[in-house]
Amino acid sequence: MESPRFHQLPPEADMTDVHALLIAAFAYMEGRIDPPSSLTRMTPASFSEAAKAGELWVAGTPPLACMVLTPQTDTLYLGKMAIAPSHRGSGLARRMIAHALERAKALGLPSLTLQTRIELVENQKAFTALGFTETGRTAHAGYPSPTSITYSLDV
Repeated sequence: MESPRFHQLPPEADMTDVHALLIAAFAYMEGRIDPPSSLTRMTPASFSEAAKAGELWVAGTPPLACMVLTPQTDTLYLGKMAIAPSHRGSGLARRMIAHALERAKALGLPSLTLQTRIELVENQKAFTALGFTETGRTAHAGYPSPTSITYSLDV
């Protein structure tokens, strides 16, 4: 299987395929995480806004993988990372993280940060295997205990 190339989508791009990819890729979380993913409130227009605020990268046409990179004061935040179920295990996650690290370096940011849910232990194992270390835990509004784990990776 040939590795798809990464390209950045501009805010004016049609984000329908990106939204569909995320819906398919995040389906396994349904009923497992509480509160539900913010994706349930997002539309293709939400991803145009994300592309304006940061960078939206995809691999393949139509997209087989995507991620939103948002520069923050001291880190590059990686959000809404998704890989099509048909391409999981193909090395795309490792390539996406490498690309995100390159972008952080190019932007002069010292680290890459992401979050995953407490319930998604397979994601925790995957991010740890990719070199990330846990840097914190946070709770969504109204929840008395942590619902998310923050991971960081130095550039």
